[in-house]
Amino acid sequence: MKKLFITLTITCMSMTAVAQGISALDQLKANPRKAYGTDYPYQQDAVTLTKAPKGYKPFYISHYARHGSRYFWAPYLYTELDSLLNVAHRRHQLTPMGEDLRDKFKTYKQEFLTGVTELTQVGWEQHQSIARTMYNRFPEVFKKGGNVMAVSSLAGRCVISMSAFCQELVQCNPKIEIREQSSRFTLDAVVPGDRQNPIKHHYPKDMKPRYEKNRDQFKSSNALNDKAVSQVFTSTDSLPYSPKRIAEHIIELYTSLPSIQHEGMMDGILTDEDIVNQWEEINLGTYSWVFGLQYETIPILEDFIKKADAVISGESDHLADLRFGHDTCIGPLTVLMGINGADLDPEDPYEVKNVYQNWETCKACNIQLVFYRGKKATDDILVKCLLNGCEATLPVPTTQAPYYKWSDFRDFYTQRIQNVPTN
Repeated sequence: MKKLFITLTITCMSMTAVAQGISALDQLKANPRKAYGTDYPYQQDAVTLTKAPKGYKPFYISHYARHGSRYFWAPYLYTELDSLLNVAHRRHQLTPMGEDLRDKFKTYKQEFLTGVTELTQVGWEQHQSIARTMYNRFPEVFKKGGNVMAVSSLAGRCVISMSAFCQELVQCNPKIEIREQSSRFTLDAVVPGDRQNPIKHHYPKDMKPRYEKNRDQFKSSNALNDKAVSQVFTSTDSLPYSPKRIAEHIIELYTSLPSIQHEGMMDGILTDEDIVNQWEEINLGTYSWVFGLQYETIPILEDFIKKADAVISGESDHLADLRFGHDTCIGPLTVLMGINGADLDPEDPYEVKNVYQNWETCKACNIQLVFYRGKKATDDILVKCLLNGCEATLPVPTTQAPYYKWSDFRDFYTQRIQNVPTN
């Protein structure tokens, strides 16, 4: 199968990696494109998973994924850039690189405006790759075939991501039967806060992480914004938007290009290293919004628990339950679950990068809970968490990480949910 994205063979960035001495900043040196954060196009790292305890075999997988790479999520980026570049051209306020960018933008403008929100070929292939990797890693789950349930948000990019994933699973084994659904009936398991969700929740919103009280201790920089503007414009006087908004648009366009297969369109204007130099500050902002929305993802975590209990008890015959949604859910869910320490909520803004890295909420990012049974009926059910295909730590007590007793997992998160106040 042709791959339109590069598969990197580097170690996953996680709290486990940090514990092994691989810092977030070192990860960026190895792969500067991770500085794109939530715009980073998913790439499956080559890793070796820890063998299950003796006698244990996987039997069920519960999964949540963000849609794959797409065009920009709203038309304003393309329409405002078009207006901005044209106005600056008429007023002779574009640099030679700015004129070149305008010419290229005009060439692709119609494609960009038509593609707004849509999944790209890159996004399709990301989910194909994730599905095949899941199948190959856990053949015991799928080899005999059986039933899989897949649900997605109502957004087309999520529906098509689901389709790519499910088609690939069936390609791996035609005996797998998959029921796909995108409807208001299943929104609570995918996008609980969707206004079309008939179930309304009243969890606390917009909580602030503790580092924000000390944010003034963080040394901010305008270097990235200044370069983005000066490379394209000789002056921003009398242009339609503020220099800050202009810079944001140039940076957003730059980081979106690998996802829409237009790399090279902005060569010379910015580099990945420019983004790396500003990454820690950008990561702070991302942590604030994923932290603030974490309680809104409680219904998703409850669905994980409910569906797993049904399989374990025999009430459900599902081999896997698959969910396809958005960064606004999986990022906060990572915090709610404390995956790789994302719930640690440090007071020091310089420590945030050690508990959360915004590239973990990239395009096609995914959480997989893999369930294992022992040979004896009395053996504990075990569960392992993978974040973007890499073994992850959880705040659940265990003596055999990365494996956790399902009873401990269930009790821990049930208690965490019960301790959340409702508005």
